[in-house]
Amino acid sequence: MTQTKTYIHDYCTIENNKIVLNGTTVFKTEPTSFGDFSKQAYRNSDIQYPKFFKMDALSKLAFLGAELLLSPITSPGTENNIALVLANKSSSLDTDVKYQESISNQENYFPSPAVFVYTLPNICLGEISIRHQLKSENSFFIFDAFNPDFMSNYANILLQSNKADLVLCGWVEYFNETYKAFLCTIGTQENTKYTNETINTLYNK
Repeated sequence: MTQTKTYIHDYCTIENNKIVLNGTTVFKTEPTSFGDFSKQAYRNSDIQYPKFFKMDALSKLAFLGAELLLSPITSPGTENNIALVLANKSSSLDTDVKYQESISNQENYFPSPAVFVYTLPNICLGEISIRHQLKSENSFFIFDAFNPDFMSNYANILLQSNKADLVLCGWVEYFNETYKAFLCTIGTQENTKYTNETINTLYNK
């Protein structure tokens, strides 16, 4: 099988109360909690998706990054053959800890289904897929650290085998108010913007 060259199209990073799109800061706040920052970022982006406020922090983080990269290239009501390949270190541990706390104190026992439903990291994949009508493959992996070679190779396999027209991949880590999202889109359409870049060099910028 002849290998088709793949290209990085766009990328974004979200950390330390700042959102960077293709190397340019597009939103920034004074130091604040992630909850406050995410709400401000949502409103600044003029997103109309009320379910956002019911999401856990990990899903909000992934959703905001995906919104930046996918909204310009997807249309409401139209199916898109875009695959999702995400990873992090903590899985959904932040939410799992909150749920455990809600059932550990017998005197203040308040288990919440709204918290429990977000104890799986693939929930954020589902939220992105619903929002952008994605029907291709999606996977969420757990690594000790960002694994750019694996992510790049996996994205290339999906594109080479025609299982996706575009792949949104990257790292979405959130635990105890420490967070970083790095997402990029990879496709076969030629793009000279990042000819000499790899997802690793972009991640570390």
